[in-house]
Amino acid sequence: MFHVEVNRGVHRARVFNLTREDLVEKVVQPWLEDRRITMGDREWVPRDSELKILEGPQMENADLSFGQGWANAERASEEVTRELLETSPPPPTPDAFAIETDDPEALLAEIVGFRGRPLHWAEAREKIDGRDPKVAAVIVVLRKDAD
Repeated sequence: MFHVEVNRGVHRARVFNLTREDLVEKVVQPWLEDRRITMGDREWVPRDSELKILEGPQMENADLSFGQGWANAERASEEVTRELLETSPPPPTPDAFAIETDDPEALLAEIVGFRGRPLHWAEAREKIDGRDPKVAAVIVVLRKDAD
């Protein structure tokens, strides 16, 4: 079983008794992709937080009582944070393309035709920063500088 602690300063959240599959899906992959992780009553941003993963026996209710769960998990488990993060496959990242043109509107019409749709920057940024699995590529069209 795996036990996880995420903290930032004095704030912390802990989760106990995760299977390897749950750990990878809910913690490791989002962490590697720098996506927000929801634990406890807050969201954690990996670049602003610290992560600690322990592997050991299942913690029973008696082990978790009186606020002693994490201390008991640390005594009975081995820290495997670095090993898990280093051995997990790298997150898939979308390809990005930058194209310079004198007429961005004409180029976009030629490339995407009627299949494309405008997307506000805030929505695009959320999809890219959040590593939306539906994002396969990003096209950035730059207007050439007028000389």
